[in-house]
This record gives sequence, structure tokens and C-alpha cells, in this order.
Amino acid sequence: MINLEIPKKAKALVNQAHQAAAEVFRPNSRKYDRAEHAYPTELDMLASLLDGLNSSGEGGAGASGVRKDDGDDDRGNRNGGNLSTVLGAIEMCWGDVALLLSMPRQGLGNAAIASVANDEQLERFKGKWAAMAITEPSFGSDSAAVSATAELDGDEYVINGEKIFVTAGERADCVVVWASLDRSKGRAAIKSFVVEKGTPGFEVVRLEHKLGIRASDTAVLRFDNCRVPKENLLGSPEIDTKTGFAGVMQTFDNTRPMVAAMAVGVARAALEETRRVLEDAGVDIDYDKPANAQSAAAATFLQLEADYEAAYLLTLESAWMADNRKPNSLQASMAKAKAGRSGVDITLRCVELAGVYGYTEESLLEKWSRDAKILDIFEGTQQIQQLIIARRLLGKSSAELK
Repeated sequence: MINLEIPKKAKALVNQAHQAAAEVFRPNSRKYDRAEHAYPTELDMLASLLDGLNSSGEGGAGASGVRKDDGDDDRGNRNGGNLSTVLGAIEMCWGDVALLLSMPRQGLGNAAIASVANDEQLERFKGKWAAMAITEPSFGSDSAAVSATAELDGDEYVINGEKIFVTAGERADCVVVWASLDRSKGRAAIKSFVVEKGTPGFEVVRLEHKLGIRASDTAVLRFDNCRVPKENLLGSPEIDTKTGFAGVMQTFDNTRPMVAAMAVGVARAALEETRRVLEDAGVDIDYDKPANAQSAAAATFLQLEADYEAAYLLTLESAWMADNRKPNSLQASMAKAKAGRSGVDITLRCVELAGVYGYTEESLLEKWSRDAKILDIFEGTQQIQQLIIARRLLGKSSAELK
């Protein structure tokens, strides 16, 4: 195994995140898995603590964004907010991924605002809990197929459309909505807008019942002639057909490492519990012997642990690159693809290795296998990540490689 030291500046955060996961998330994990759509009130105090960490610059385990300033970049290598956020998320998801997704003001929409909002918007939306609304009934992975529209009318944009599978869509204070300024101009016209709860024409239609992450609410939203100030558009209002919709896609460079970290945390939880089960059953896992010279259970565990390590390192690399202002779109997709797939594989195989115990609600292994599946789907499916990686490696455009 490769054990990298946690950066000194992040150790306190990691310890605090693990303590919160062990004392708040893990003990309430089964409770809110059963009580789907019930708000976990235990999170309120913890959310306030994370707010303090974020505002102090120490970083938290939730929302974070890559601020790509144009100033002098001669700072040398550094470990900053993105790496701290990823490390914190791993620890929190070791406790429960759905409860992390339910944390106030730590949503994927917050990461989008932190990444691309201007200074005035950052101040205006400070303290808001923001969800992210991209997927529609007519498409899932193809983000360029957005059909929701935003038409400028005076000093306001009029938004129309429907969004599905919106994490924290009911609980959040506002939603970052992807909509097109002009559908005839394709993906270049797709922009993101902050729509606050209570805005006329903004409706939460229903909440979904899900396989996993049941503590997190997942909503269907409808926008019917919903008017928002033009100042709520994130990024530039100009439609630049040369750059496409790179501005809104930049958000994924920040959120994909975060989702990868979630998968890594769930996988680690499953591996630790499975190790305990195997050791109690008398299975010896020997790192000094080849896997093929050990029992089938031990060999399988070593294989799963190797998968975990690869996902972990890819996730750290993508976050470190963001901290050092290096383009990380390829690495973000590689981390998301590897961690998402490995998280599903590891948790399911851990259920198998634990036998009857792993399949029942006596342990959290079966829950982790259910929770892990969405981490291979949202923020870009496994297949989409592989397509992005192939385009980057081969130097192909989206039109050349579909």
C-alpha cells in the first residue's frame, strides 16, 4: 500500500472531520436511511462549525471551488482549499455520504458559486445553501442537451423548464440552474443562474424515493416564467461559440474530485468493516505474501484495497492540481471514473465477503453498497467520464468522438 502523509496544515481538519463522522454521522446513518425525507436536525450545529472553518480559510468538508485568478502564479507547489476539502469529504463519507449531502450550505451549487461567481455575487450569496439543477427529463449525461431556457427581458431573465434529480432541491435556499440563452446557438448559449427559493414561478414538484443516499432529499423542480435579476447569471452573459460552454463546465472540474472523494470515503468504510469481519472469522491478510498464496477471501480483500488506493491517489492528484492552478479536467474525470466504479465494486464485494452479516441490516455494509451506486452516476456517469478521458488523451473534439 502507498501511504502518503496528510499535509500538516490539513491534519486538524481531517481529525475534526473524522470525529464528526464517528460521533454524528455514523450513529445516525441507519436512522435517516429508514426515515427518508426527514431532515437530520443533528447536522445544524455541525454545519455552523463547517461555516466557520470555510470562512477562516481552513477549508471544510463540503463546498469549495477553484478560483482561477489572473494574477501572478509564481507561488510554487502548495496544498490548499481543494485538497483540504477532498480530505475532509473522505472522512465525512466514511461516516455517511447521504448526511454529508444533507449538510446545509455545503451543496454542489455552493461549489459552483464558489468557482465562477464574481466578488459581488460571492458576497450576496454568502451563507446561502445552494443546490445544483442540470438534469432534465429529456437527458441525463449529455449536459449540452439542456432545454430549459432563459430569456432576457429588461433587467431580468425569464426561466422556463423542468429539472430532475436535484440534490437538496427542497431544503436548499437557492438553486444553480443551467439554462440556454438561445437554443439555436447550441452549447455555447448554456449558462448557469442562481434562483432563490420563493421566487414566483419556481416550484418543487415532488421528492424522489431512492435506492441509496436516502437521508438526502432529491427533488423535481419546475420553472414557469420564473424571473430572476440579470445579476444572478454566473459568469459572462456573452455567447462565445469558440469556447462553447467551458464556463459552466468548469464547475465539474471542481465537483468531480469532490464526488470521487465521497466514493473513496464509502469504500474505506466498507474495507475497514470487512477487515474486522474477516479477522474475527480467522482470515489472515498477509502483506508479505503474494495474493495467490493466500486464502481466496484474503486475496480478494487485497485486490479491493489496491483499487481503493488507486482511486484515493487519483482523487488527491486532481485536487492538488486545482490548488496549483493546473488544468485538471482530465484528472478530475479520471478520479471520478476510477473512484465511482471502484466504490461500487468494493462495497458490493465487501457484502459478499461478509456473507449473511453483510446482507442484513445488522451492519452498514448493505447500506454502503446502495449509497455507492449514485457516486458512479451523478456529476457525469462512468461512460461519460471515459468519453471525456478518451477525448483528452486523443486530442479529439466532442464532434469527432461521440
